[in-house]
Amino acid sequence: MIDLYTAPTPNGHKASCTLEALEIPYETQFVNISEGEQHKPEFRAINPNGRIPAIVDREMGDFAVFESGAIMIYLAEKAGRLLPTDARGRSRVIQWLMFQMGGVGPMMGQANVFYRYFPEKIQPAIDRYQNECRRLFEVLDGHLADNEWLADDYSIADIANWCWVRTYKWSGVSIEGLEHLQRWLRVMREQSGMTAGIEVPFSLGNLLEDEKEAADFAKNAQKTLQT
Repeated sequence: MIDLYTAPTPNGHKASCTLEALEIPYETQFVNISEGEQHKPEFRAINPNGRIPAIVDREMGDFAVFESGAIMIYLAEKAGRLLPTDARGRSRVIQWLMFQMGGVGPMMGQANVFYRYFPEKIQPAIDRYQNECRRLFEVLDGHLADNEWLADDYSIADIANWCWVRTYKWSGVSIEGLEHLQRWLRVMREQSGMTAGIEVPFSLGNLLEDEKEAADFAKNAQKTLQT
């Protein structure tokens, strides 16, 4: 059994979607990051960096794993699925996983901060991060023009990138004209475990369709900017 310490964010969903896709039994432990629970000593004992998600594998003597990408690799290896064992195939998956971790995630995260959360709207910062997000989306679109999946087959690389890219509206980034990316987004949502995974630890509803709900969420999220 896996204990999943998480919150409803793209990084949190990377872990929950992977657990769902691999059909690994788990129990969810909600970490209220708005209230600073990620800094409590009991959580820091699991993740010294004080960030979600983190897991504890009870079957491995309460072995803790932090960092979302590391969690995905650990779970895929545990289940023997969604990560090839041959050197070339494994490398391709990890390259696209690192693309998300080093590019898509950080850039969309900063776009969210300046576009949604930061009280002062600093337009050059908003433009800088939204433009970089769009560039990264174009990289994905170009690759997907000739490939069904990011690596040879469906893998944790697809899950990792999808959990972030699917939130493009929240970052204020357009995917207009990126037909291959749009195709992939649609197909990804149909994969086993994805719709369930993004409901963990609870559903955020349809924030983008309700302006008041979105504004309230963004205001509450401001508490996390310095934590």
